[in-house]
Amino acid sequence: MKKQERADFVRARLAELYPDPPIPLDHRDAFTLLTAVLLSAQCTDKKVNEVTPALFRKGGTPRKMAKLKIEEILELIRQCGLAPQKAKALHGLSRILLEKHQGQVPGTFEELEALPGVGHKTASVVMAQAFGHPAFPVDTHIHRLAQRWGLTNGKNVARTEADLKKLFPRDCWNDLHL
Repeated sequence: MKKQERADFVRARLAELYPDPPIPLDHRDAFTLLTAVLLSAQCTDKKVNEVTPALFRKGGTPRKMAKLKIEEILELIRQCGLAPQKAKALHGLSRILLEKHQGQVPGTFEELEALPGVGHKTASVVMAQAFGHPAFPVDTHIHRLAQRWGLTNGKNVARTEADLKKLFPRDCWNDLHL
């Protein structure tokens, strides 16, 4: 079976199994989604969803998050992996959102990736889910599955993302990553 045939089969099967895939991270807006996605690195979605209600009560907007001390944020997210770095990133990105973006999450990859703690995958999730921009966030799981299914031989997620974007129609990317 050729690579494109495998991709078409995978897309059809996933659409059959998951016709309306939910966003697994609980959020209410672009800022809480950005926060949850940032916390999800080295942490399960389940754990993030357990931690974020208390975090969002105290820091559910950039203004509220920026007013918290880094130590307060750390205490709220301690159960997430890499919590000290994430606490600093959340505090820093909240301040930048207030100073440079009128308290709004920016809607471009370049601006998102310039925020502390926000890499390409996080920016891709936010662009796809908060702004509806076609993106194909590739995490370790998607990277491994794409290799196992023979859709890429990419040595890194960037190569895998490029390969998958060539194989799947743009209007499917946002659902396929879920």
